[in-house]
Parts: sequence; structure tokens; C-alpha cells
Amino acid sequence: MVRYLLLLAAAAACAAPAGSALAQSKIGVVQIERIVRDSVPAVRAQKKLEAEFAKREAELAKVSDQLKRQQDELEKEGVTMSETVRRNKERDFNDQSREFQRKQREYREDVNQRRNEELAQVIDQANRVIRQIAESEKYDIIFQEAAYANPRIDITDKVIKMMEGKPAATK
Repeated sequence: MVRYLLLLAAAAACAAPAGSALAQSKIGVVQIERIVRDSVPAVRAQKKLEAEFAKREAELAKVSDQLKRQQDELEKEGVTMSETVRRNKERDFNDQSREFQRKQREYREDVNQRRNEELAQVIDQANRVIRQIAESEKYDIIFQEAAYANPRIDITDKVIKMMEGKPAATK
């Protein structure tokens, strides 16, 4: 809502006849979604997360396969088992299934928490770079995200290059 109000205020300011000062305003737009998806620090963070959680993911996949085999066995051999044996196997399967679901939930929560931490670092770095560009190139305002922006004022590629440590060409 605040972002929308800022966009509305900027649009109103641009539409109002304010003379030559407004005509010389410098406006930029950055697509944070692209930065979080395509920048080197974001890709590095994603690979770090994959490596960090690979072991747990493999363990969950292994347990999932075991549970599937148990379920298949119960379906195939359940009719030939005695009632007591079948009930015990079903109880064991249900207990293991609940434990697996709990571990899956914990895994997803841990992955989401770590992803948020890593993305926050990427966004902080992007914001520092955006501020640096704004100050060095004398931008009056830089918006993050917009419903539409002329590619002429989109500085996302410049931000991504600077995050990689490469000098960005000025427009």
C-alpha cells in the first residue's frame, strides 16, 4: 500500500506542471525479483542452501521410499495376514508416516527460514548498490518494482552487474 501511494505521488508530481526542475528529474526502476533470481550473490545463496540441506533431503526421500514400499506391501499382503499382524503393521506404518510428516514440516520450515535469511542478505546488498547508484548518478528517485516501466529507466541490469563486482556502463 505504501509503495502504491509512493508511485501515485510520483505520478502526480510528474503530471503537474512544475517547470524545468521537474523536467530534469531523474527516475529509475529496479526489479528486485530479477535481482533475487539472477544475481551472482542470489545464485550463490541458492547453491549454498542446496548443499546445506542436501543430506536431510536425501534422508527424507529415503524414508518416503520406505513408506511407499511398506504401503504397497500392506496393500498386497494385507488380505493374507492375520488380523492382529495386519493391524500391528498398519499401526507401525501410521506411526512412521506421522513421524515422516513431522520431519518434512520441520525441514520445510528450516529451509524457508534459511532462504529468508539468505535473501535478506542479497536484498540488503542490492539496496546498498541501488543507493550507491542513486547517489553517484544523481537519481531523484528509484522505485523497486512497477506495473510498467520504460526499459530506458530500468537499472536492474546495472545493479546486478555491480553486485557481481563488475563496473556497470552508465546510460
